[in-house]
Amino acid sequence: MGKRLIHQRRGRGTPAHRVASHRFKDKIQYRTYDDLEKEGSLKGKVVDIIHDPARTAPIALVKFENGEKRHILAPESIQIDDDIECGISAPISFGNTLPLAEIPEGTPIYNIENRPGDGGRFVRSSGTYASLITHDASQAVVELPSGELKSFNPKCRASIGVVAGGGRKEKPYLKAGVRWHAYKAKGKKFMTVRGVAMNAVDHPHGGGNRQHPGRPTTISRHAPPGRKVGSIAAKRTGKRR
Repeated sequence: MGKRLIHQRRGRGTPAHRVASHRFKDKIQYRTYDDLEKEGSLKGKVVDIIHDPARTAPIALVKFENGEKRHILAPESIQIDDDIECGISAPISFGNTLPLAEIPEGTPIYNIENRPGDGGRFVRSSGTYASLITHDASQAVVELPSGELKSFNPKCRASIGVVAGGGRKEKPYLKAGVRWHAYKAKGKKFMTVRGVAMNAVDHPHGGGNRQHPGRPTTISRHAPPGRKVGSIAAKRTGKRR
């Protein structure tokens, strides 16, 4: 009898495939988009910079002038007692949060909202940043770290700068055990077996008299979980030339 694929086991949401909730210090989101940020700006001071074991980037604790405390993704070069601002009239400096319509073209940005008020969805990993290419009254075009150009609502907010923690990938793991612990903190499985090395009953790529998929490795987005392996909904395959 065959076994379930790792994609199927992960999708069930069992504790083995779930990130421990106590590892997250806080849910990193922007403030509620209120009238104060729409008309002016709200100032805050960095109180502390904290390591979050569930994230690749450090986070900063900010105390705003209205007494509210909130964690934000720390940008590079930020220090304790630095001042930041959030709002439509905030200056263009590292750590400040503004709508895309108020940010000059070519500025590095991170933690971009997908829709106005959702708190930030894109470019949140350590050392990453996006570039604002152009904007007009109806859309703002941003180049993401992958090189993809994506259009956003000009009212979506973003932070100025680069996410702190760059150079994380330059340090080698040296031992498989260290990588295992790093993946466990993110709720990911390490040391996965290749599909072509399995039996035909265990994986769509398994079986045969040698290790080969035996069929195309591109698969539809709408394939069932037991078949959705390989290059899922790939626009193209092969080496770019």
